Amino acid sequence: MNQHDLLNVRHASVNEAKIAMSETLEKRASNYSLDAALYNDPHMFRIDMEEIFQKEWLFVGMSSEIPKKGDYFTVEIGQNPVLILRDADGNINAFHNTCRHRGSVICTQHRGKVANLVCPYHQWTYDLKGNLLFAGTEMGQEFDTKQHGLKAAHCKTAGGFIFICLAETAPDDEFHDFLSTLNDYMEPYDVENTKLAVESTMIEKANWKLVIENNRECYHCAGSHPELLNTLLEWDDTEDPRAPQDFLDHYNAQAAQWDKEGIPHKLKSFGAVQRNRIVRMPLKKGTQVMTIDGSAASIKTLGRIQNRELGSMRILHLPNSWNHMQSDHFVVFRVLPVSAQESIVTTKWFVHKDAVEGVDYDPEKLRRVWDATNEQDKILGERNQRGVNSIGYQPGPYSNTFEFGVINFLNWYSNTTRNNLSSNNLSSNNLS
Repeated sequence: MNQHDLLNVRHASVNEAKIAMSETLEKRASNYSLDAALYNDPHMFRIDMEEIFQKEWLFVGMSSEIPKKGDYFTVEIGQNPVLILRDADGNINAFHNTCRHRGSVICTQHRGKVANLVCPYHQWTYDLKGNLLFAGTEMGQEFDTKQHGLKAAHCKTAGGFIFICLAETAPDDEFHDFLSTLNDYMEPYDVENTKLAVESTMIEKANWKLVIENNRECYHCAGSHPELLNTLLEWDDTEDPRAPQDFLDHYNAQAAQWDKEGIPHKLKSFGAVQRNRIVRMPLKKGTQVMTIDGSAASIKTLGRIQNRELGSMRILHLPNSWNHMQSDHFVVFRVLPVSAQESIVTTKWFVHKDAVEGVDYDPEKLRRVWDATNEQDKILGERNQRGVNSIGYQPGPYSNTFEFGVINFLNWYSNTTRNNLSSNNLSSNNLS
């Protein structure tokens, strides 16, 4: 078998896997968990990476992480290293972190600051807009630097959130409306005047969908998250069918105070199955923020916020982020797949940029609740993965009241994957 034949076999195998996934998703019951292969098979994982993480908008970080020109951070989207940096005009750009010479990674550190981007392999040099400035005389007089700038990825910011898309053409559908609303809802926080206080990275030995599913329900909270439930009210929003009247009364009282300050709070959702949603929810009576005792995490509140009982503004962005915005700090979460059964969960805590560590805030107090919650969720996710791997596993039913968020997520995942696969014109007739 020659190389051409091998490539044809490989192409057929990949196509067959995509067709199998599409058919599996089409037949699935929407209120049941997925077939095991969609949680643990490397071929299915590859399709997730190609059809979701290389085609959809992903949350990568906050604009205040790179406040000045030349500031950057890096992120790995599967096998795709990406560079996020602020240029001399103050714009935030995303580039594939791979040199146009021989493909070496250019920025090898997680974050830093540069005047220009210099590849450490052969010193090819790019400006902050990705233009190739220097390739050396060795390339010859006919070499055109203008044809060898860094390859850009789509990049958008809203309310301090940075989103990227690796697709050639980025989907916009309802995303524009979400970004516009995100700008409005994040205005009180003045994100540009915040700073990264603490960051944690955790490897969870579970498929990325299991990580997200766990986040999309609080059915497990009472038995697993005592620290979180010191302040968190488990109701998903004001339309949660489980929410009792005393919660609704508490919400209405808090909302009246938020209205006085002009703080947005009403539920906004985008997409047929709530891919993106924003809602402000009160915390337990007598608590201010998500610390172990509910007391302030930082002396300085954020932006124009005065009312410390601001609750938590919850922001969801599928496929990879959930977030909690509070009066004196906010917490953002990012999930990125590593393999079929491994994910990276990154958590970042932000405070006012003038807040002084050890004086205005204690990092340990700031992070204690979510460090504990993340570790508890890691254990749950890894147990879930081990059980799914069993030959005894078969898809099980979700609760329509307690787990409707999970149902929404998997419906979004199923619809998006199938739509993206269908755009590839897959059929059993093109396997040759």
